[in-house]
Amino acid sequence: MITLLQLEYIVAIDTYRHFVTAAEKCFVTQPTLSMQIKKLEEQLGVIIFDRSKQPIIPTEIGKKIIEQARIVISENEKILEIIKESENKFEGELTIGIIPSLAPYLLPLFIGNLTSNYPLLNVTIIELLSEEIITRLKNDTIDVGLLVTPLNEPGIIEKSIFYEKMLLYTNKNHDLALKDNIKTKDLTENGLWLLGKGHCFRSQVINLCSIQNQTEKDARFHFESGSLETIKRIIETEGGYTLLPELAIEKTIPKNIDVRNFKNENPVREVGIVYSRNQVKKRILNILVESIRNSVPTEMLDPKRGEIVEWR
Repeated sequence: MITLLQLEYIVAIDTYRHFVTAAEKCFVTQPTLSMQIKKLEEQLGVIIFDRSKQPIIPTEIGKKIIEQARIVISENEKILEIIKESENKFEGELTIGIIPSLAPYLLPLFIGNLTSNYPLLNVTIIELLSEEIITRLKNDTIDVGLLVTPLNEPGIIEKSIFYEKMLLYTNKNHDLALKDNIKTKDLTENGLWLLGKGHCFRSQVINLCSIQNQTEKDARFHFESGSLETIKRIIETEGGYTLLPELAIEKTIPKNIDVRNFKNENPVREVGIVYSRNQVKKRILNILVESIRNSVPTEMLDPKRGEIVEWR
């Protein structure tokens, strides 16, 4: 008879692609885990993992078995969620992946209230790029992602939360600061500072600006950073400009900086949560969404406040 423990073992191996690591995550010895996998393969009469590959990979039939194992494990966890719901308990573990262009500005707004209001909820937060969040969701190593939507990713559910304006942040010595009315078509690569490759906000800026049809080779980006705060400091001291999401704009603007809206244009980024279709912690995710919505300015909740700029 197939056991739930055996299913958890094959999911762990698929997630970490290494017997020793999977055993550590399952809190068993590597020989014990290997023996259970071997026993399961003998019971089913198939080979689930190709052990000749490094890292180890599932066979074609193994992929189908593992996919079903994830569903069975998820359905089993729903039983515990039903019990907690009946007792009105909000407890357990919640692992959140959040993109770097959002983390320093959004987390301070809601995380304190969330953990205070639900003291039995243990929250772990990891800064990840958007593609890393998608991978981790599919591997079940995080519960939910906070990032820029839409993704339109198979197997991933999206729920929009708020809409953040994309504003011009320019040194007053830059040519753009001399214009009375600025449109997105006025934006060029001249003096533009960007986040590094892999950041979704970088892709949004490129999609919005008139450089979107240029190749990376043609556009002379003088610097690429993993931090919007670094870019802000460089613009303040060295000149140039960038685009910033609304929450990244400080209340006190440096004297040599202009923050501007666009003329007759309101580009926004849509921020939402994403999670796997197998996610069982939907009550907790609803609490997370509500906590965030209560923490941001009310006007950001309006989906009609601007035109959504996609990054994929």
